[in-house]
Amino acid sequence: MYPRFKHSKTTQLACEFLRLAGGRMSYMKLIKLLYLVDRRSLLERGVPVTYDRYVSMSHGPVLSETLDLINYGSGPSEESYWETHVDQDSRYEVSLKGDCPLDELSDAEVDLARAVYAEFGKMDRWAVVERLHQLPEWRDPGEVRVLPIRYEDILAHEKTPDESEQIIDDLRAMGAAEAIFG
Repeated sequence: MYPRFKHSKTTQLACEFLRLAGGRMSYMKLIKLLYLVDRRSLLERGVPVTYDRYVSMSHGPVLSETLDLINYGSGPSEESYWETHVDQDSRYEVSLKGDCPLDELSDAEVDLARAVYAEFGKMDRWAVVERLHQLPEWRDPGEVRVLPIRYEDILAHEKTPDESEQIIDDLRAMGAAEAIFG
């Protein structure tokens, strides 16, 4: 068991990318940038930022719960933190809704977001998709349409087996503690 999806941290991370982009971008590019931050955080710090579930789709790796927020919102009965700060302008674009705090993100997480944006932010969404297709953990899902990407899949190509095992053990311990203490 791993820690749960961090809805507000994910929203604030998305807000930072939207802010860096001038307030608006393709949701496909946004979700790829979010994946890249999580991936980099996992490899450099041993923990992701969002704790979302990752999947391979035809256009590359995706944060599954974040994609659901973009596509479907939080449901008819309540507006989510995401919907308070991120607006779906059109079928393919999202924009920042006013001010969005960054208080859930550490300085290191904000720095990671800015580094990822510096590297990928000027690329169009299809160039980012092409770059993510080169990541070793991505597999073309074909007709299945979605294949899971596990933390182990990301770590296997960058860390030794012992380092990978330690990171996975730490993440599971964090998830167990969260389940007990909330």
